[in-house]
Amino acid sequence: MRSLLRSKIHLATVTEANPDYVGSITIDRDLIDAVGLWPGEKVLVASNTTGARLETYVLEGERGSGVIGINGAAAHLINAGEKVIIMGFELCEKPVEPKVILVDGENRIIDYLHEKAGEAISVG
Repeated sequence: MRSLLRSKIHLATVTEANPDYVGSITIDRDLIDAVGLWPGEKVLVASNTTGARLETYVLEGERGSGVIGINGAAAHLINAGEKVIIMGFELCEKPVEPKVILVDGENRIIDYLHEKAGEAISVG
């Protein structure tokens, strides 16, 4: 079994960081649905701003709100205003084609990207 990228939200803007909340990342339900994540699913979050990386789990945010909230201890690593990449993985025996979206500064979907294992894509 291999762990392969299944879901990716590329260059989302963190709208809030709350160290007093009990863990997780809150994501707008529209974005969750677009890439096939599940509430409670483990994700890897990488800051494109600082390079910080962390694992946490998904909480459903209000649909259409654009919320990307870093909660709990993770809020000490990734702050509001940072650009992040949110990735979900799947254990499988065969390659999977991930669902990848690019979002604007308000976390609205601007493009569906096609990313395959071993291929690099460039975002303008």
